[in-house]
Amino acid sequence: MQKPKTSVRSEPARTGLPAAGQSKFHESASAQVAGAATYIDDIPEVRGTLHAAPVCSPMAHGILRKLDASAALALPGVRAVIDAGDIPGDPTLAAFAHDEPVFALDTVQFTGQVIALVVADDVMTARRAARLVKLEIEPLPAVLNVHEAHALESYVLPPVHVKRGNAGAALKRAPHQLEGRFEVGGQEHFYLEGQVAYVLPLEQNQWWVYTSTQHPGEVQHWVSHALGIANNAVTVECRRMGGGFGGKETQAGHLAVWAAIAANQLKCPVKLRLDRDDDFMITGKRHPIAYHYRVGFDDSGLLCGLELEMLVNCGFSADLSGPVADRAIFHADNAYFLEDVAVASYRCKTNTQSHTAFRGFGGPQGVIVIERILSDIARHLGLDALEVRLANLYSDQPTSQALRPFDKLRTGQAQGERISAARAEPVEALARRNVTHYQMKVEDNILEPLISQLALTSGYRERREQIAAWNASSPVIKKGLALTPVKFGISFTATLFNQAGALVHVYTDGSVMVNHGGTEMGQGLNTKVAQIVADELGVPFERVLATASDTSKVPNASATAASSGTDLNGRAAQFAARHVRDNLAAFVAGLDGVGAGAVHFEGGQVITEKTTRRFEDVVGAAYANRIQLWSDGFYRTPKIHYDKATLTGRPFYYFAYGAAVSEVAIDTLTGEYRVLKVDILHDVGHSINPAIDIGQIEGGFIQGMGWLTTEQLVWNGKGTLQTHAPSTYKIPATGDVPAHFKIALWPEANREDNVHGSKAVGEPPFMLAISVYEALRDAVAQAGGDALLVNAPATAEEVLRALGA
Repeated sequence: MQKPKTSVRSEPARTGLPAAGQSKFHESASAQVAGAATYIDDIPEVRGTLHAAPVCSPMAHGILRKLDASAALALPGVRAVIDAGDIPGDPTLAAFAHDEPVFALDTVQFTGQVIALVVADDVMTARRAARLVKLEIEPLPAVLNVHEAHALESYVLPPVHVKRGNAGAALKRAPHQLEGRFEVGGQEHFYLEGQVAYVLPLEQNQWWVYTSTQHPGEVQHWVSHALGIANNAVTVECRRMGGGFGGKETQAGHLAVWAAIAANQLKCPVKLRLDRDDDFMITGKRHPIAYHYRVGFDDSGLLCGLELEMLVNCGFSADLSGPVADRAIFHADNAYFLEDVAVASYRCKTNTQSHTAFRGFGGPQGVIVIERILSDIARHLGLDALEVRLANLYSDQPTSQALRPFDKLRTGQAQGERISAARAEPVEALARRNVTHYQMKVEDNILEPLISQLALTSGYRERREQIAAWNASSPVIKKGLALTPVKFGISFTATLFNQAGALVHVYTDGSVMVNHGGTEMGQGLNTKVAQIVADELGVPFERVLATASDTSKVPNASATAASSGTDLNGRAAQFAARHVRDNLAAFVAGLDGVGAGAVHFEGGQVITEKTTRRFEDVVGAAYANRIQLWSDGFYRTPKIHYDKATLTGRPFYYFAYGAAVSEVAIDTLTGEYRVLKVDILHDVGHSINPAIDIGQIEGGFIQGMGWLTTEQLVWNGKGTLQTHAPSTYKIPATGDVPAHFKIALWPEANREDNVHGSKAVGEPPFMLAISVYEALRDAVAQAGGDALLVNAPATAEEVLRALGA
């Protein structure tokens, strides 16, 4: 067995070696450190630019009777108040469900809904004036939780049911049953750069839109739809975002539309930048979900049947709730084979912000439920939770041959050895445990060796014994330990988005520019794409420049989301560079009288058996001979397909895997706790940039830990979000990072034909933080509390409540 790669950071460039696989510095790192990297609010403002601020609903539900803007308009510097009557196109946003108004029309549907904009000479005047607008709203009953919505059958989209086998019958046959309910909260994106848009009118009713967005193509579509003009009249540009995490996939489009309507009405540039409080109040969060499950299992903890109900809090409109809730269904299995299962998903409409995409896109809400269930089964049976997890893993072996792999950890048995069959039935006669409940075969399974490797390298078994000894002698401080895996599907579940385009330009001095449809939000996409293009052309990484996302260069680009940015855009850019390289190879082959396949590009040189030339010399000669030095590239993800009506098929190109061991200590007198140690082994395939990938693993894990521990969203009884600022909403800080935080990379390449053998890394590590949540529940149980009472986020108050049960 190969040893996993250990944690590394940036290393000096090595001349002549391929760029891919090296820890190159982020392409914007120097500019960001120096404060020279340009974000939307840094763009020099055109003369005559006005500033907008939102007028928001003060109540969760009501009939909008009157808007009195007289006091606002009387304030010096105020130019206009813009509302639904000023929309030249469709007053409803061009979202797929067509259920969200641009501005509130006859009714308001959540506290914070934007009713109008105040436009003024400067931003502070606009914000002060917005608070002077008087609203007359007749209150209506508000639905504020999923249980009430479900009882009223208040849904933004129809319920979805996915079944395999007969869960009810399996539950009746099962030797043991458990039933449980719990809830998982939402999460604020808390990007460093808030939502912002800057819209400039051009000639002949054309528009240039600067926006901090993960989906420039959708912003283009939404703006043109609201203005009643063609897509080609709107150009959207985004050089970089100061964080997105899904919160700028759809909802950045709102600001661009609002600013564009104001700019159209006033015939001048308009900038709209939300302050942090307004950003919290207006924009959607991760979807909170309430669960109810019934599970059957045998004496070894092997699952027999599962009935699962998910009540998804979608907020007041559909937004991306459909695909988010679908992915929660897809990932309700996580790493485990579910033979007889019935999942019911209800997409509940409530009078809150319209919840939206967030890193993991419903996957974390699916993974956490099965991880919690398996831990509860282990406690019920008096088994180690890892033993139960290993027994339930996906496997190419039939059920009778997949028994008790935990024994391998006890005996030190080598990884990958077959577990002897408990019965003598031929393999062909037994159902294999390698097909998901949505009928996708798991073909790239590395779960058992990866988990076993981490258990051994982290000393899981020895630490279990040490923690038991600690807890027996420590009356106040109790420790907990958990190892949880992740199996995360990579591709957009909306199949049409699995495509990308790119442009590669080679200039006569040998420098290279690449433009693609993805957006850079700090995750290193442009760095990886530049590495890929550099290797394809055989030039140094430093010679490749990645430029701003721009709808006038690459049209109809998909959102940078679903962890697929490098998979899609990197491959498209690789193909574009390959076209240019092939043109140059054919040219050089003609010069040297060799086949084009005998021309090699590496180390900034073009090499044949007869001659070695500098790349820039070849480019100059090719230009003089009228050889095309630019090209486009296009990529569509292969193999994927699924039936949206039944949620069956192959929605994912491949799976990314990982596992984490987390150790915590809790104070049983206060409920306070600390994460002591984290060990991670994660699968990124053959890493294009190990430093960036490890950074994504670190950041994803800590963000996931925040979701499950401290980031508590609280709405009051009137539907107003109370935690709407850094003073009341706690994201993890440096002090929350465990002192022992070790990350290793699994050494195997992607088994599917992905760019450079790599795998996506943006979202899968987020779910590794479930190990922290399960370690906390383990510590509560060790202290004699009731782990079943611990909802997420598991705040200190939540832990103390469970300890006092």
